[in-house]
Amino acid sequence: MSVILNPDAEVLWRGEAVNMSRVLDALEGIRAKFAREEAGDQEHVHPRNCVMTLIAVATTPEEERRAERTCRLIGVGHPAQAIVIREDNTLHGNHIDAWITADTQRPAMSCAVECEIVTLHVRSAAADHLAALVDPLLVSGVPTYLWFVGTPPFGRREIDEGLAICDALVVDSARFDEPYKSFRALSKVAMHAHTKLGLGDLQWSRLRPWREAIAQFFTPRDRRHFLGGIAEVGIDYEGDGRGNRIAAALLAGWIASALGWNIKRAAAGTGGVVVVYYEVGGRTVEVQFRSVAKQHLAAGELSAVRIAGTSLGATFRLAVQRDPNRPRNTSNGNGYRVVHPTEGEDDAGLELAERRAEWHRGVLHENLSALHHNATGDPPGESRPKHPVVFSRERRGTDTAQVLLTMIEIGQGAPLRHVQQVEPEDEAALLLDVLSSGTHDTVFARSLEAASDLMHRL
Repeated sequence: MSVILNPDAEVLWRGEAVNMSRVLDALEGIRAKFAREEAGDQEHVHPRNCVMTLIAVATTPEEERRAERTCRLIGVGHPAQAIVIREDNTLHGNHIDAWITADTQRPAMSCAVECEIVTLHVRSAAADHLAALVDPLLVSGVPTYLWFVGTPPFGRREIDEGLAICDALVVDSARFDEPYKSFRALSKVAMHAHTKLGLGDLQWSRLRPWREAIAQFFTPRDRRHFLGGIAEVGIDYEGDGRGNRIAAALLAGWIASALGWNIKRAAAGTGGVVVVYYEVGGRTVEVQFRSVAKQHLAAGELSAVRIAGTSLGATFRLAVQRDPNRPRNTSNGNGYRVVHPTEGEDDAGLELAERRAEWHRGVLHENLSALHHNATGDPPGESRPKHPVVFSRERRGTDTAQVLLTMIEIGQGAPLRHVQQVEPEDEAALLLDVLSSGTHDTVFARSLEAASDLMHRL
């Protein structure tokens, strides 16, 4: 999301120790006032658009700030009703503190839109009845999404009542406080919730570049038979605790559920090493998880995926690496060297910088005369350098850390190499991806079930 927001939204109303009736009256008054002011005396009041209701539940001030910022970013391009709820069970009482903030968007080709965010601080016993509190604010005819910014209170009455009035539950399994336990509880919600309930996970959206890179390898028709010849899969991740294996398990579950693999046995060793044996069609497929330290990655993030096997007499190997940062190989010996030595030279990030530099060279060359004239005052064409010089190594920025390097080897053919840059993982963009792609995702559902089964066996 590249939208620039004002640091603080305008607070239009605030109330302490109020009930939901007062909050609803204040919200309706704010909307009516805005509609009358925008319409003026010459027009009819414009109808209000709303595509969804987004309820964000936070438990800490930091989660509350993130939720408000994300709702504001989404409201810029998607007219939605946003409700941010922060539970504060440390304070006694049975009341609500509330306030309403708003951002006004004025598109050039349409009427202005006011994006309100209703923030509720719910104390003590009132936190056990969130569904009853929120229900008066819901907009009929549009989907309602319940987003837990942190860890959902699995097993509590609160979440059961909340799911009863919502169309979908949205979580981020990468932020769970107790990842292993909470992830298992999430899979149980998916299996036992009502059939119309959707489920979304921001972690699933983070895995999209990896899933696309893997799927693209098998997409050509002449490579389809390789799917039945996969013999081994390796996944590297940051951190060594079992709670850091959620992303790796989701990706392995995606592959296994798509190809009909069944877990035969699994074992976890020291240092974050996991070996899982799947069975399909009378043969065994080995899947390995390995903890590889990369300080700039968050715990649980993937750093590499390797898939290898053989089919119809041809071997194949696919390797996808994130931000490959390998030192240069300075050996000048004439001894044996493998084609892809471990920790060998591979400046994937530098390649992206060189692409930018080449593009800038072209722009500078096209506008060289005008730029030289503006800089020196000399007539165009006099005393100017023939070619602009751009040093790509000095232009490599921190954004090249978002690099995926794909290496493909098939049979005895020459290795194929592809470098791409993925977008930074902004929470608002991830949430929009989940909401726009649909929370009734059968692929995610079966991947979640397979991943949960794998986590349970470790």
